[in-house]
Amino acid sequence: MTAEPMEPSDVVRLTAVVSRDGQFYVARALEVELASQGDTPEEALANLREAAELLFEDEPAPAASNPTFAFVDVPLHAAA
Repeated sequence: MTAEPMEPSDVVRLTAVVSRDGQFYVARALEVELASQGDTPEEALANLREAAELLFEDEPAPAASNPTFAFVDVPLHAAA
């Protein structure tokens, strides 16, 4: 028995950022307040995908968006 192919409306594409936090990698979705971690970037993303699937069982998926990426420079002041 083969799985039915997913229709485009059955998939939402989220933008994820993966960063190192201590000994773990943390994957964060930009369109929703959701993050997960793993021992590798791939594991963090897989865990994020699973968390999003669980989230969207109870909440509607976000509308498609096209996030804008920007760097923000923050001046650091020496402690007095």
